[in-house]
Amino acid sequence: MRDILEQLELKRAEARLGGGQARIDAQHGKGKLTARERLDVLLDEGSFEEYDMYKTHRCTDFGMEQQVFPGDGVITGWGTINGRPVYVFSQDFTVFGGSLSETHAEKICKVMDLAVQNGAPLIGLNDSGGARIQEGVASLGGYAEVFWRNVQASGVIPQISVIMGPCAGGAVYSPAMTDFIFMVRDTSYMFVTGPDVVKTVTNEIVTAEELGGASTHTKKSSVADGAYDNDVEALIEIRRMFDFLPLSSREAPPSLPTADAPDRIEQALDTLIPDNPNKPYDMREVIARVGDEGDFFEIQAGHARNILCGFIRLNGSTVGVVANQPMVLAGCLDIDSSKKAARFVRFCDAFNIPILTLVDVPGFLPGVSQEYGGIIKHGAKLLFAYAEATVPKVTVITRKAYGGAYDVMASKHIRADVNYAWPTAQIAVMGAKGAVEILYRSELGDPDKIAQRTKDYEDRFANPFVAAQRGFIDEVILPHSTRRRVVRAFEMLKTKKVTQPLRKHDNIPL
Repeated sequence: MRDILEQLELKRAEARLGGGQARIDAQHGKGKLTARERLDVLLDEGSFEEYDMYKTHRCTDFGMEQQVFPGDGVITGWGTINGRPVYVFSQDFTVFGGSLSETHAEKICKVMDLAVQNGAPLIGLNDSGGARIQEGVASLGGYAEVFWRNVQASGVIPQISVIMGPCAGGAVYSPAMTDFIFMVRDTSYMFVTGPDVVKTVTNEIVTAEELGGASTHTKKSSVADGAYDNDVEALIEIRRMFDFLPLSSREAPPSLPTADAPDRIEQALDTLIPDNPNKPYDMREVIARVGDEGDFFEIQAGHARNILCGFIRLNGSTVGVVANQPMVLAGCLDIDSSKKAARFVRFCDAFNIPILTLVDVPGFLPGVSQEYGGIIKHGAKLLFAYAEATVPKVTVITRKAYGGAYDVMASKHIRADVNYAWPTAQIAVMGAKGAVEILYRSELGDPDKIAQRTKDYEDRFANPFVAAQRGFIDEVILPHSTRRRVVRAFEMLKTKKVTQPLRKHDNIPL
């Protein structure tokens, strides 16, 4: 019996060594953790239960039968993060460059199936050179099996991808179909075709970092939701985000104990809005002062900075926040901000996370590039997302809410549940200056008359009371009481039930 136990330990030791010590040292030399070290950081100590440790590939072409490593380049199983279960896979770059084979894919598919069946999130740590060329179409079939499961799991369990090395070709499409993608600066990149192919086909000379690095995907393409300086920081932040998320669509978001009083008063909010309506202020101030302990996990902070999306807690419970940012483009909605917010709203709705919307929007960004780029359809994505969302929705208008953008930003008309406004709110078809120039075009030659007309328009419409008179605003609240009012609103809405029309699925304007 002792001999058998010793053999087991030897097999385990061999599997844990991956591609060998030399390749492990090379991984460390690049500033990267190994696949197993990453799981040690991500999961609670001692919680990891590994599956298929001894599984190997079945390929016999190109001398592959002479190169067999237990585990076949990916570590799979489940563990816990702060006591809550999560399924994981971590690709091992020390084994065939983390390339995906048929059996590699089978291991990933097994934990994906278990995650959906048992209602637990899936986190994938990607560090792979792509499909294993020696296996040809078998590896491509493996990718497709993973892709299919990504789609089946969408909206059922949260799926998080962490790109911790190369991710090229077909390998990028699995992360692209997950809910969130995070990258590591300088050591991870994603692209469909690499720099060499780009040069051959288009004659463009570009580095891997420029083509698909973390900066590119967090600021320009919006493919990634965030980037961190190293493996450890990335994994710690994933743990932090995990605490905001429910385990599946069958469960309510987690509620954590907090010492932050739900009726806390924030006097600073009473003086936050500048007297000059054209002067910006930082909407993050409102988010920080309303949420528990100022904790805000922001999504896509580097992209479409004219809108803020992320998670806070209110009286311990997770809430998604969508907020116009007056510091960037005056808080206007444009193509990028509409897409960013629409996807976030749909995620929150899929996983029963209530949505708080903070509004200061002067309208949609005008311009030829916006119209040519399809702002009509992209703006409709956000409108569609809010209108279809059935989770509790509370809206606070802090300053401007003009035109169609007022409608889009979780207005009462598209079925927000509770709509508040600060006394500084201005709800109108457009700003006073633009309205007067249209209404009194014949008087444009008389500056004094136009000034008076503008003042009259502001007195009549640059306030929240016209909308409140019609019931479009439920209450005009004091800014300092915003936290208390919002917390109470969400508490009241916890039992909300909405019956939807029978249909196979909607057809969002993609």
